[in-house]
Amino acid sequence: MTDEAKKLGIFLGPAAQSRFSLFYDEFQVWNAKMNLTAVDAGPSFVIRHFIDSLQVLPLIPQEAKRLLDLGTGGGFPGIPLKISRDDLCLTLLDSSRKKTSFLRQVVLGLGLSDTRVITGRAEEEVREGRGGGEFDVVVSRAAFKMAQILELGVHFVTAGGLIIAMKGRDVTEELEKAQTVIHRFHLRLVERRETILPRSGGERTLLVYKKNRLRF
Repeated sequence: MTDEAKKLGIFLGPAAQSRFSLFYDEFQVWNAKMNLTAVDAGPSFVIRHFIDSLQVLPLIPQEAKRLLDLGTGGGFPGIPLKISRDDLCLTLLDSSRKKTSFLRQVVLGLGLSDTRVITGRAEEEVREGRGGGEFDVVVSRAAFKMAQILELGVHFVTAGGLIIAMKGRDVTEELEKAQTVIHRFHLRLVERRETILPRSGGERTLLVYKKNRLRF
């Protein structure tokens, strides 16, 4: 894993490597009980979850500290990002109570500071006005369609902050449907990165949007 991380420009020290190992072991134990993911253990898991998550790290500005993982599922990409950049203040949001129970155990077991886990639907959080403008970066890995990611992300991210969507290879249709949201909230695409995961050959499109205004 360390070699693949280096190819992304990420150096994982002994402490980070140990935490990734603990996270992997804990995930396998819980996955056997509650089916957190269909991806098998072993190298394919490491590539499709850990390395895939770490592809986002170079897109997060060094000055950005407050990160929301929207619809985090089993903790991806949030926990790998936190392990690799411990200065991040991480919030993991997911509607599944069984997954957030697992995530709380992981946060405790790995000794992750400045990390909180919220059980709830993102749409309800928005309706209740919770977390509005609180985060420097909002990231979501295939949990929502593009239009949803952007509309929800606008609520949570601060003015000048970033919304990062991790999507599959073909995002043309989703982007077309998201144009109304993009224009309504004056979002600006600041980076689009096409990547291919090593070994698996999985293709990923990373889209980074900037929120330019505080009010609409």
